[in-house]
Amino acid sequence: MKKATTKTATTAPARRYFGTDGIRGRVGQAPITPERVLKLGWAAGRVLARTDADARRERPGVLIGKDTRISGYLLEAALESGFSAAGVDVYLCGPLPTPGIAHLTRALRLSAGVVISASHNPYDDNGIKFFGPAGTKLPDSIEAAIEAAMDEPLACVPSAALGKARRVDDASGRYIEFCKSTFPGDRDLKGLRIVVDCANGAGYHVAPAVLRELGADVVAVADTPDGLNINAGVGATAPANLAREVIAHKADVGIALDGDGDRLMMVDAKGRVYDGDALLYVLARDYQRRGALHGGVVGTLMSNLGFEQALARLGIPLARAQVGDRYVLEQLVERGWRLGGENSGHILCLDRHSTGDAIIAALAVLCALIEQQVTLGDATHALALFPQRLINVPMRRGFDWRADAAIRDAEQHASRALGTAGRILLRPSGTEPVLRVMVEASKAELAETHAQAIAEAVARAGGQGL
Repeated sequence: MKKATTKTATTAPARRYFGTDGIRGRVGQAPITPERVLKLGWAAGRVLARTDADARRERPGVLIGKDTRISGYLLEAALESGFSAAGVDVYLCGPLPTPGIAHLTRALRLSAGVVISASHNPYDDNGIKFFGPAGTKLPDSIEAAIEAAMDEPLACVPSAALGKARRVDDASGRYIEFCKSTFPGDRDLKGLRIVVDCANGAGYHVAPAVLRELGADVVAVADTPDGLNINAGVGATAPANLAREVIAHKADVGIALDGDGDRLMMVDAKGRVYDGDALLYVLARDYQRRGALHGGVVGTLMSNLGFEQALARLGIPLARAQVGDRYVLEQLVERGWRLGGENSGHILCLDRHSTGDAIIAALAVLCALIEQQVTLGDATHALALFPQRLINVPMRRGFDWRADAAIRDAEQHASRALGTAGRILLRPSGTEPVLRVMVEASKAELAETHAQAIAEAVARAGGQGL
């Protein structure tokens, strides 16, 4: 067994607005204010116009989609105004999962896609994230250029050059067909009862339709968004709800999405929850069985040590990226691999889509189970995940936790105590002012004890209390 390790996540150069997954915050507070978002749309439009001019394209076009938060109306209007002022045409598609925006951006040959969503956060947060023309996250260089443009004075293009806005007809229908196209034509889901928890989010009108049209008996829950109930005790970040519903409806399997439809958790007929690591393991075995793996699997610093060891027993290498699906994608592209993801449920199958997609990943898992005639429990029988304890410690902005002696001492004490049977990871969140303290150990009580000790040291030194 590996010696206990302590890892400190490396981070990209500090930026004022963009985090690991776009720009995110509380609605009404900077940077998620109408004025700032309008300026963001204008700045992004200016950068895209320059980029497209360099490529000798016609006037750029941008697709804007959103999840079901009530603030989406406000931010959509602000972005539309900013892009129009920069001379960029806007295509509006309403609520649609984040990976659906990525697909349509590529399918419609647009310059960029914009998603208004705070993913798994509560309804009073929101955010903005971008996709490039290939349906992948914007590179750091383009995000940096957008930040720089936000410092320039806003100047509207002449009236004749203003961007126009139009609705995309049947955006959800196009995305539904795309999801179905990733499932083998000679297979179906007939005979399966599937509960799908839509998190009252962007997938509420898409995920149930995909599964039904492939033949499943579908029970949809958390599929009545009201603008305020997104992720509220439901979805991929609260899988206990799905477990209860699967048992109550005597279903064969359950699927949970998060608010913007790019995270996946699954539940078996006994109510057992399977996270991103477990589902990646199922897919890795299936890809290897079919000769479709083409290399190894990319995980992150948070990927479970038990997952890594189980892959090693199959002869499948695991490469660890920084936390964030954009960094998983970067490594997959660099290595020429196809399969990667995070234990939080972001799963990338690059032979199916250009970005993480909960619906498409769920279909890939279901297909693997059907073809092998096994259950989730059967498919993960050889996988023994180490107990993990993750504590988010609120931390005052600007605190240099890496230089604090008390935090280092707490880390070192935990590492010595765990010996060869654990792993420690400290990393700042890319979306909120917290330090994430993760301890992995052979026993849950050990992970809990040492995670609490380190978290308390962080709180005393520079945090805001636990």
